[in-house]
Amino acid sequence: MIEWDVKKLRILRTLRDRGTVTATAQALLMTPSGVSQQLSGLSRQLGVPLLEAQGRRVRLTDAAHLVLRHAEAVFAQLERADAELTGYLRGEAGEVRIAAFSTAVSALVVPAIQRLRAENRPGPDVRVREAEAAQAYELLVAGDVDLALSLAAHAPTARDPRFAVLPLLADPLDVALPADHRLAAASALRLADLSGEPWIFGGSGPWSQITTAACEAAGFVPEQAHSASGWTAILAMVEAGMGVALVPRMASAERRSRGGVVMRALDADQPRRHVVAAVRQGAERGPAVARVLAALTTTAESFTSAE
Repeated sequence: MIEWDVKKLRILRTLRDRGTVTATAQALLMTPSGVSQQLSGLSRQLGVPLLEAQGRRVRLTDAAHLVLRHAEAVFAQLERADAELTGYLRGEAGEVRIAAFSTAVSALVVPAIQRLRAENRPGPDVRVREAEAAQAYELLVAGDVDLALSLAAHAPTARDPRFAVLPLLADPLDVALPADHRLAAASALRLADLSGEPWIFGGSGPWSQITTAACEAAGFVPEQAHSASGWTAILAMVEAGMGVALVPRMASAERRSRGGVVMRALDADQPRRHVVAAVRQGAERGPAVARVLAALTTTAESFTSAE
């Protein structure tokens, strides 16, 4: 029977994810020659070639991809074992590291932590790191965080064996209008009613995509008058009458801070962005992670019921 080396399998998986031996070495704090030696040893142990030359780089063979398909199940089982052992040693009071985007930190993560602290029993030590989706999943793969919050559009697919993904919230997007806008007090408002307005949204990235997709679904392409990525800047420009903007309901603190802005829910074509939590496959069974996920789910349900 083949003797499987988990350490070398992790190196192979990291090479698949990072693409080059140099990047793999940097991610694992190894030398490139050390990575090559470990993978050569794994190839000898398994009796199949795992790498083949592709110009000045290497690519994984079909055999390597076959090995990794089975290795993902091993990694998931080891995550479950690690989670259960941590629960055995620490009870439920382990450490849980979360990476989340800005509005999720304030609207979901912080209230969930407060909810855990209010429970009359020891809770996990939660550490928070603000990060956009791409960075959050890199941190999750590297083991630098235990849980990542992102928009569903930027999360791994359900077919990715590395992650377990949990839907949390469908966050409505409301329209921010200057207080003296002609439609600020309209009895009903549709997104299409604002097709001729100047719009404020980011020049690129998730929020640009969300705004343009919502407007296109309503039958028009928004004219971008100004570009900003932070809610403070966007709402300041709306307040000054420079344009209109879509604002997530999760950004409640920023919305309340602007008295010269009217927030209007859309009547018929209310766009929403979907928020999810992801963990490494198997880790969701760990007591500490499970408690944090439960607190996030309850917080998300409370947010939805308060709409």
